Amino acid sequence: MGKATRAAFGETLVELVGEGVDVVAVEADLSKSTTTSTFAGVFPNRFFNVGIAEQNMIDVAAGLAVTGKVAFTGSFAVFATGRAYDQVRNTVCYSDLDVKLAPTHSGVTVGPDGGSHQMLEDIGLMRGLPGMRVLVPADFNSAKAALRTAAMTPGPFYVRLGRVGVEDVYPADTTFELGRAHVLREGRDVTLAACGLMVGQALKAADILADKGIMAEVIDVATIKPIDAETIVASARKTGAVVTCEEHSIIGGLGSAVAEVLSENTPVPMRRIGVRDVFGTSGEPTELLEHFGLTAGDIALAARELCAVTA
Repeated sequence: MGKATRAAFGETLVELVGEGVDVVAVEADLSKSTTTSTFAGVFPNRFFNVGIAEQNMIDVAAGLAVTGKVAFTGSFAVFATGRAYDQVRNTVCYSDLDVKLAPTHSGVTVGPDGGSHQMLEDIGLMRGLPGMRVLVPADFNSAKAALRTAAMTPGPFYVRLGRVGVEDVYPADTTFELGRAHVLREGRDVTLAACGLMVGQALKAADILADKGIMAEVIDVATIKPIDAETIVASARKTGAVVTCEEHSIIGGLGSAVAEVLSENTPVPMRRIGVRDVFGTSGEPTELLEHFGLTAGDIALAARELCAVTA
């Protein structure tokens, strides 16, 4: 098992400052969990812990951005987007400030902390904001690249990071192109469009399907906004069926974004793998993926059923 995407956060900020990027980090008393403590240990004068005050965290970051800093914020996804939504909307996005939200502990794989801490609506909240770019990297290496892209690109960003370790999908020298989805595996029968840790599950599902004679195309939709409509539409036209895979509610997230693209360009049958309009619950990460139907087997089953319908 590889590193968690959250492990890329503090490490990448340290590297960016070393390369001359005027980065600062603002945290809400969760620096060890989010790994911004790594950054604080090297650049203490660039690190600001505001305590358990996420709304203040966003406003302090906004103030630093006004002075010309590239301001990153931490905390957990449930707090950074839910508790501080008004500040993200009216202070950061409305003023188009150079603030980068990169919270950790998103999705059900937060684990035993339970439904109160398992943020499943954050992609929907963030992609609805004018000017906000939304990135959901698949592994540690792509998370580092995504954070770099956010730092180098002016304006608001949301980079969704996770708690648990995930298998490597990309090499260490990978780059991240804003607004570009990556076709990781060519196929002809069904498209599996995934983001975050579900990219690994989609690749495993493609192996399962191959054993059944179904050739699945796997796409990493790492940029939810701006979404790569061209790649998604091209794949859908080739395969004629799409399954979306996300560790998020099926309402407002990747599934919704892909459905919007397809409905306007090339309507095809599709299924959405994700959490189905419920809150999370306590359990170990692997148990929760099974409980909510987010495993490679669940993806493969949905794809087989979809292929049967379109045959």
